[in-house]
Amino acid sequence: MRIAIAADHNGRALKARLVDRLSAQGHTVDDRGSHAEEPVDYPPLCAEVCRQVTGGHADRGMILGGSGLGETIACNKVHGIRAGLCHDLWSTRVSRGNNDSNVLVLAAKILSLREAEDIVEAWLTTPFNGGVHARRLEQIAALERESVRH
Repeated sequence: MRIAIAADHNGRALKARLVDRLSAQGHTVDDRGSHAEEPVDYPPLCAEVCRQVTGGHADRGMILGGSGLGETIACNKVHGIRAGLCHDLWSTRVSRGNNDSNVLVLAAKILSLREAEDIVEAWLTTPFNGGVHARRLEQIAALERESVRH
């Protein structure tokens, strides 16, 4: 799978570990930054990863921030993105199975490496359930289209 990934200064160390693990598993990982130790603003990093996904250059995206809250908001401003902030396996399975999330957001300040690895594995392997959830995603897409018109 082609995965675009980015992190602000809070998630940089965890991102490096996940990039190594994902690459070792055979995924094509596009590390979009940050590579700097000083604080950086996350919205441009989110936009970059999301554009890789919506542009078809990546199958999925991952963003790591301190809490992940602002990152989730920023990602979901990009047309066509369904970003899910996942703190555990339950929310991860709902994010993929029910919401067909195409961007995973992780809170680097609260997750251990092991928890993050487990969440990433579940997120990459959980299929979209379709059915009633597909109808709801179409309703969400309609909201997105409506907001563009106004």
